[in-house]
Amino acid sequence: MVKLSFIVPVYNVAQYLRKCVESLIKQDFSDYEIILVDDGSTDESPQICDEFASSKELSSERISELGKPIIRVIHQPNAGLSAARNAGLKMAKGEYVCFVDSDDYWEENVLGTLMFQIESQQLDVLRFNYQNVRLKNEGVRELESEGNYEVFRPNKDPKRNVDYSDVVTDGETFLNERLGPSCYAVMFVIKRSLIMNELESERVSELGNSIEDRRLKIEDCLFKEGIYFEDVEWTPRMLMRAKRVASTPMVVYNYLWRAGSITLPSDPVKRKKVIEDKILILRGFKEQSMTMTDSKWFTWMTCTTTMSVLSALTTLSAGERTNYIQELKSLHVFPLSTIRARRKNKIKIWLANINPSLYCKLMRLRH
Repeated sequence: MVKLSFIVPVYNVAQYLRKCVESLIKQDFSDYEIILVDDGSTDESPQICDEFASSKELSSERISELGKPIIRVIHQPNAGLSAARNAGLKMAKGEYVCFVDSDDYWEENVLGTLMFQIESQQLDVLRFNYQNVRLKNEGVRELESEGNYEVFRPNKDPKRNVDYSDVVTDGETFLNERLGPSCYAVMFVIKRSLIMNELESERVSELGNSIEDRRLKIEDCLFKEGIYFEDVEWTPRMLMRAKRVASTPMVVYNYLWRAGSITLPSDPVKRKKVIEDKILILRGFKEQSMTMTDSKWFTWMTCTTTMSVLSALTTLSAGERTNYIQELKSLHVFPLSTIRARRKNKIKIWLANINPSLYCKLMRLRH
């Protein structure tokens, strides 16, 4: 058992992978491991993973005298980000887990401060701050040096409704008052038992005594596989299980802003999957909100997600739009709430509430 497990899904990121892993090694804390999950990469990523794991300094089954972490590797056929994270969770030995995307990187020597806050406040979950970075010469395909990255602010800043208070609260209050739209799994340190609960001792004998047998029965808070926007679906489920949650405003994570967003792919098949996955998430919001005394966050995110779906529907034929709008209506998402909506968006929401089909037609004409 170690204190923390970093779980790093890896897929065709040879250009960025070394920087990511090296940033995790350069920490002021020793009791942790790094699990690299190669998800069927076809570039040099698998070899880079094995190179880190086979290093004499890093491959020991115990932490070295230099304070370097254990690095372990999983190689599996391509199954997507959720499946890679789940595979890492099942291998993890840490009391806490933290997810890292393999094209991003951490600030150096920040883990000690995070773990001190977790232990002093006895937290189930700690959310930390991040910054967006991009490559100065994005077209250059070579291993990136520190000088090739620059911090920048995107046009749409999802942190405007985020509260980084270090005051401890329960997960439901955190969800409603402090999360904002930033449902990024990579921005949290999480107690593994929130995701992989150990079974009660009297039931262990029924299922077998090994840790593997017990883990196979408790996948109720793993990532949903095969969907886009898995973080948005997973984050509220995780937080609702937490009793002690806090944040730190300290910038820990560097999120690499790259071209190729899945927000609305040009491929028509993928575009429909984006729409259908967002509707699936809306269905989950409805189910989860029914268990809460205060469903403010779900009300807000239902509006945001539904408006996103309607915008995507403008690219489809009238018949296809009608079918999806009927599905939205069956979920009773209308009328949408204007909670936290900016003034310029309230008119759009008002029009969508009156007639979502008309709204889609007008948006199609506008674009």
